[in-house]
Amino acid sequence: MTDAATPLTPDDVLRLVQERDIRFIRLWFTDILGQLKAFSINSSELPDAFEGGMGFDGSSITGFNAVEESDMIAMPDASTFAVLPWRPEEQGVARMFCDIQTPEQTPYEGDPRHVLRRALERAKALGFDDFMVGPELEFFYFKDTKDPTPLDEGGYFDLTTLDAGSDLRRETVLALEQLGIHVEYTHHEVGPSQHEIDMRYASALKMADDCMTYRITVKEYARKYGLHASFMPKPLFGENGSGMHTHLSLFKDGKNAFYDANDQYYLSDVGKAFIAGQLRHSREMSAIFAQWVNSYKRLVPGYEAPTYLAWSRRNRSALVRVPMYHPGKEQTTRMELRCPDPACNPYLTFAVLLQAGLEGIEHGYELPEPMEKNLYHLAPDERRRLGIEQLPETLGEAIELTADSELVLRTLGEHMFNRFVEIKRQEWDDYRVQVTQWELDRYLPIL
Repeated sequence: MTDAATPLTPDDVLRLVQERDIRFIRLWFTDILGQLKAFSINSSELPDAFEGGMGFDGSSITGFNAVEESDMIAMPDASTFAVLPWRPEEQGVARMFCDIQTPEQTPYEGDPRHVLRRALERAKALGFDDFMVGPELEFFYFKDTKDPTPLDEGGYFDLTTLDAGSDLRRETVLALEQLGIHVEYTHHEVGPSQHEIDMRYASALKMADDCMTYRITVKEYARKYGLHASFMPKPLFGENGSGMHTHLSLFKDGKNAFYDANDQYYLSDVGKAFIAGQLRHSREMSAIFAQWVNSYKRLVPGYEAPTYLAWSRRNRSALVRVPMYHPGKEQTTRMELRCPDPACNPYLTFAVLLQAGLEGIEHGYELPEPMEKNLYHLAPDERRRLGIEQLPETLGEAIELTADSELVLRTLGEHMFNRFVEIKRQEWDDYRVQVTQWELDRYLPIL
């Protein structure tokens, strides 16, 4: 393939398709919940697809329009063209991400990619050229979709025969690199059978596309080995859940806008206000970056997942960590948000995080002092005295905070906001009425 750093044009794509004997092109996009959707076209249809997009019925896509206004157009983005390494080489298969449009060829307001593009336009209007994102997606390998039995008892960074996933991880990394995704490193995580493959930070839109590609690639290669890869936030009781620690920074004129050589934390006013925006708005954004009932089984004190709204440099119990500055590494000055999980919709998550940070910059939010002590060890009244709030404890609580959020409404737009709140309230209602095994074991014998 051509150099992944060079954005491809439609003409490049048509040439590559011919050179590499590509027979089918999958057009990828995501629904409101971040599930990957696709349909396939014959490579002979490509010129038409680039010219006017490909029509499809959006009525059965979660969060898209109802039947009476379901006509949609998928406009392929040539710069995202890549050959799928898990498909046969002969008469191969490639993919492109699409922007979804209405029949009038205006951006469709229910398209998560459009929501992120809109947030990026706001950053540009405020003078920032680039919003860089580096997410760390953790996941588990299991025997199958019904049996969450770990494949090993390995721990953090273990490299032993216990790490049953290392060959599989290696093949997955090679595939990601073929797909134009730069992998920095890969290792066994804290939980048994838990893994992490870290992608090098990139511009937010490319990174959101890369997250979607990463998740499907990890799952495809697990299936090849007869296994199931899961990005469920908390599949195992009593073990760490899977997070998606997300590193964020803004660039202006090619320089990192978060860096200030004269500040004690090496953080500029822009960086501080951006972080203050995350802290102030994280409760109302929670249903976006932790969007499932199961997400809140991970966000509990004591399992490496942060729940308290504070920032720190070393303390991993805080919501935001600012990694220590190393001389000569000004470009890597960033903040790390530790609460998102890998089952979120990356487009909506990056969009809402950017909007919260820009809100802080535009309105000059003050950043409180860092909290360097372990917040899990503070008594509740001491936390209250320090004014440290915490994330919502359930999806039910989170979605009601989101439903009242002007920031999230502006980020998603009215159409998507209303759909999202409706879908998530329904999920919470479905969960609330379940009678679990825990309740039966606990109450049936004594009540």
